Amino acid sequence: MKQYIIVVILVLQASVLFAQQEKKYIRQGNQLYQQQNYKDAENNYRVSIGKQGKTVAGNFNLGDALYKQNKYADAGQQFSKIAAASKNKNVLAKAYHNLGNSMLQSKKLEESVTAYKKSLLNNPEDEETRYNLAYAQEKLKQKQKQDKNKNNKNKDKNKDNKDNKDKDKKDQDKKNDDKNKDNKDKKDDNKDGKDKNDQNKNNGDQKPDPNNVSKEDAERMLEALNNDEKQTQDKLKNKKQKGAKMHIEKEW
Repeated sequence: MKQYIIVVILVLQASVLFAQQEKKYIRQGNQLYQQQNYKDAENNYRVSIGKQGKTVAGNFNLGDALYKQNKYADAGQQFSKIAAASKNKNVLAKAYHNLGNSMLQSKKLEESVTAYKKSLLNNPEDEETRYNLAYAQEKLKQKQKQDKNKNNKNKDKNKDNKDNKDKDKKDQDKKNDDKNKDNKDKKDDNKDGKDKNDQNKNNGDQKPDPNNVSKEDAERMLEALNNDEKQTQDKLKNKKQKGAKMHIEKEW
């Protein structure tokens, strides 16, 4: 029984000693924080928290030190952890307020608005949180408007690009059609010229082909030759009789 009492006393003494050390590092951290030495303040707050990390003051001040170093993502995680572990409305209101500030600095406007609203749920009378909420909501509205205008500009730009592409395609198609038409016209002209030359060739003077004469034509030609020859003989006789010189005009 006595041994048990001694153990309990030792545990209580250790707890008191740890609490004293905790408060010591928190005080040192606060002093450094006031001196704007946020990095060393952060280190002291981390020591005060220890491995278990259950100290509200140490955790809260650690989040503030991170925020002052512009480590907004780390600060946001710290305040989220505090809010998740606490049921105290005062602690929750402050944790969500600082979480809202961290999200606002990180340009996470929707998350910032949500955090401020949760802070006001735990402390509706906090005018500073109410002001920050209105500010974050206005920033969010501006961003949404800018995003909408940007989307509309992109749509208009895409439409213009599409119209230009369609116009270029139409112009190119027209050029191709004109080129094809010119080629067809030239081809038709060449064909007409060729046909005309062939026609002229066919319509020109052609020597009769003796191998392609009909029987009737051959008989008429033979009769004509006989008549011409008889007339020639008669003329020769007459000319000879007159003593005239003969002039041959055509060879048969």
